[in-house]
Amino acid sequence: MRNIQLTIEYDGSRYDGWQKQPGSKSAVTIQDKIEDVLSKMEGETVEVVGAARTEAGVHAYHQIANFKTDSDMKVYEIKHYLNRFLPRDIAVVEALEVPERFHASFNAKSFVYEYKISIGEVPSVFDRKYNYYCFKRPDVAKMKEAAKALIGTHDFKAFSDNKRMKKSTIREIYSLDVYGDDKEVLITVHGDDFWPHMVRIIVGTLLQAGLGEIEPEDMAKILESKDREKAGPTAEAKGLFLSEVMYI
Repeated sequence: MRNIQLTIEYDGSRYDGWQKQPGSKSAVTIQDKIEDVLSKMEGETVEVVGAARTEAGVHAYHQIANFKTDSDMKVYEIKHYLNRFLPRDIAVVEALEVPERFHASFNAKSFVYEYKISIGEVPSVFDRKYNYYCFKRPDVAKMKEAAKALIGTHDFKAFSDNKRMKKSTIREIYSLDVYGDDKEVLITVHGDDFWPHMVRIIVGTLLQAGLGEIEPEDMAKILESKDREKAGPTAEAKGLFLSEVMYI
């Protein structure tokens, strides 16, 4: 049986995240759409495994997935078939045949996310679906200073919305960069793993530092508190992009 790896980009605006939700009759996910097309191609049910379980409304430049098939179609034919029948807000940019043991999720070593914030005087009508608009101009220097406290291995329980989380909340953030110009603030975070809403809570808390609602040195105290109530709000999903999945 062949193992096919897909590199996928998508606009998550109208989807309930990446992962299918068997218990819901109304949820529509990226995984659902791709599996539907592949199942028609194969003539039988196909299961697709994604590297990252992006949330409702979150986008991806570079999601990785894989599926098993007995098809003798060439990989470029599979890619073309998918792009022909998938909705226009989902695109397969690459298809590769990979070793049978490759698993998009289990083999992933780290993930990179980007969050886009518009700060111009007038929000662009063309960015409204993909950028969070901040009505005040944040102090990027303070955001950068606050971000330093999160780099490294820490217990990020304060940045989890799931109060019943049974898994370890210890994660490692390799880098957390904040870039700003006259029109946009871009936050890029690279870490070993993230749970739902974690990046968006980090962004919301960094914005608090940039807007003077907390001091940069408060970030370390929030981290140490392990208390979600101490961290900032969960930033809107529309500004978040999965930009890379790393396997080395």
